[in-house]
Amino acid sequence: MTEDKRMLWERARLWTFLRSVLMAKVARILVLTWVLIAGWAHTSAQAQYQPPDLTELTLEQLMSIEITSVSKQEEHLWDSAAAVSVITGEDIRRAGVKSIPEALRLVPGIEVAQVGANRWAISSRGFNALFANTLLVLMDGRSVYTPLFAGVFWDVQDTLLEDVDRIEVIRGPGGTLWGANAVNGVINIITKQARATQGGYLEVGGGSEERGFVGTRYGGRVGDDLFYRGYFKYANHDSLVTATGRDASDDWRAYRGGFRLDWEPSIRDTMTVQGDLYKGEFGQTLTVPSLLPPFSVASDSRDDFAGGNILTRFRHKTADRRETTLQFYYDRTYRNEILFRETRDTVDIDFQHRFPIGMRHDLIWGLGTRVTIDDIRNSSLLTFMPTHRTDHLVSGFMQDQIALIQNRLTLTLGSKFEHNSYSGFEAQPSARLLYSPNDWNRVWAAISRAVRTPARFERDVRVNTAAFPGPGGLPVLVQTVGNSDFTSEDLLAFELGYRVQPVEWLTVDLAGFYTIYDNLRTAEPGVPALATSASPPHVVQPVLFDNRMSGNTYGIEIASTWQPLSFWRLHLNYSYIEIKLHPDVTSAQQTQDEKRSPRHQVQARSLLDLPWHLQFDAAAFFVDQLSKLEPAVPSYVRLDLRLGWHPTKAFDLSLVGQNLLDNRHPEWGGALGVPVKAQEVQRSVYMQATWRF
Repeated sequence: MTEDKRMLWERARLWTFLRSVLMAKVARILVLTWVLIAGWAHTSAQAQYQPPDLTELTLEQLMSIEITSVSKQEEHLWDSAAAVSVITGEDIRRAGVKSIPEALRLVPGIEVAQVGANRWAISSRGFNALFANTLLVLMDGRSVYTPLFAGVFWDVQDTLLEDVDRIEVIRGPGGTLWGANAVNGVINIITKQARATQGGYLEVGGGSEERGFVGTRYGGRVGDDLFYRGYFKYANHDSLVTATGRDASDDWRAYRGGFRLDWEPSIRDTMTVQGDLYKGEFGQTLTVPSLLPPFSVASDSRDDFAGGNILTRFRHKTADRRETTLQFYYDRTYRNEILFRETRDTVDIDFQHRFPIGMRHDLIWGLGTRVTIDDIRNSSLLTFMPTHRTDHLVSGFMQDQIALIQNRLTLTLGSKFEHNSYSGFEAQPSARLLYSPNDWNRVWAAISRAVRTPARFERDVRVNTAAFPGPGGLPVLVQTVGNSDFTSEDLLAFELGYRVQPVEWLTVDLAGFYTIYDNLRTAEPGVPALATSASPPHVVQPVLFDNRMSGNTYGIEIASTWQPLSFWRLHLNYSYIEIKLHPDVTSAQQTQDEKRSPRHQVQARSLLDLPWHLQFDAAAFFVDQLSKLEPAVPSYVRLDLRLGWHPTKAFDLSLVGQNLLDNRHPEWGGALGVPVKAQEVQRSVYMQATWRF
């Protein structure tokens, strides 16, 4: 058989298979695809003809991606002693997503739920919430974790996705290197160097939910060693809907611009200066308590946010593998909502030094300090006292990577030491072991301690949470009250992982964990009191934060990649988690968070390069029920499709459909103690065109 005939025969088989799958029920797609490609891959491997490799990276290259988040030094993904995933820029493009939260759906074990048009609940290994407080998020090493509520305002992290090089996600503790609040995971969003973004870029598009968006960038160079780029982005997002199908009035729009300079005066020295400015507005509907029947009212508002940041990083390397890094950033945020207004200034300085000792030791140590200053405007519903506060964080860490057996067995020991304004001194040690029996297998184990320090919300807040009729005709007003004695939550995590590439077209990554938590947050009733200052007279029932709960979690995460043909790649991920929480005998809390995270999650993706410069990509997600939310969220299956056409390297046209199986479905319910109405995610279709020049 000639090469041309063999190519036509193979592609005919592909189209025949695809037609049969598309005619079947969507529920069968994932199973049939995964089973049938095994036989197909075997046949293809025996064929002499191999179509052009249209994928960006081979499986071997994917496992060799250099990451920095696990050890704060460059290492291959394959050789990391942690449960780590990498979302590449190509993954983001092929997934057809328009935001970082949507991209995080691709990671096993990461819980992603859209709460509103601009609000997300994102966590790792349990404890998800509107402000998930166990996940540390960084942008090029700059923390975007808010110390006010503990969590992330995801609408602010709306950078131009074309400039994202990769997103490194550590599932599990990362406190040894990254410090407090890296409890159940670390997300580090890393943008491209200016050298990699030369020339112009333009994207435009819009659709049903993505009303309209435009992004542009231009990069160039000055001389031989100075590279630069500047970008601008605008996006207009439609609102979600309520459970009754009514408009939720939470549409939002945002403007963003920024720059990056990379100066490379020598092969050993680099200096980076980058910054961003942003501004946006959004709507929201809150359900707030009332002392009069029906004891709650809906309140609509138009709110806004703005801010900016600048970061400078200098790095010096020597021929003997020594490396010194000095980083400084300033971050200013402003957020004006119906419940509060916050202005926050943050200054952070970080120094680290890496040096080898002989052939077996590779040490890295560092020092850092952070000052954050906030100014709060209170409302009648939510009050922070004091309204102005300055917090300090001083930290240091040391880590030694020890080659017990060269190229076979590596032990990594280290600890982070911090002093913060809330809980004082904290230590977060870890030990990690990596065994490499051969080129295709890796076994790793880890034991780590991590802490979550108190947020200002848990110490200084007073917020009206609910109201209801009480005995004797007096209404009862429930107030959540901060507790100055609230201290850090802590955990001890045990992890075990295995990576294998049995053949060049298949990789499997498994991770298991068992985590012990202590001093978890509870809500304890205080002494009720009669209030007559407001009309009508009412009883105030305070509820105070405290640390009266312990617990444990365990589970597994599986990620596999199968490339049966050079132009077809499939990803299948699965995660399982079990959460057991135990309030102590002195706690009055009955409601627990055991079922606020999906027990099972399944993610499957197909990336297919077709003739005539076409790409057809599909992603399906199964998320288990969230029975503890109010209202409860049933399990759901989400299907996203993308059809792309790139006739030249400079031009790309994409048609993207998201949540195609449902007209609408909820991903999150009402948050405990947070007056945010439950909303539902709609089916979305949009088109995007990109041009590089």
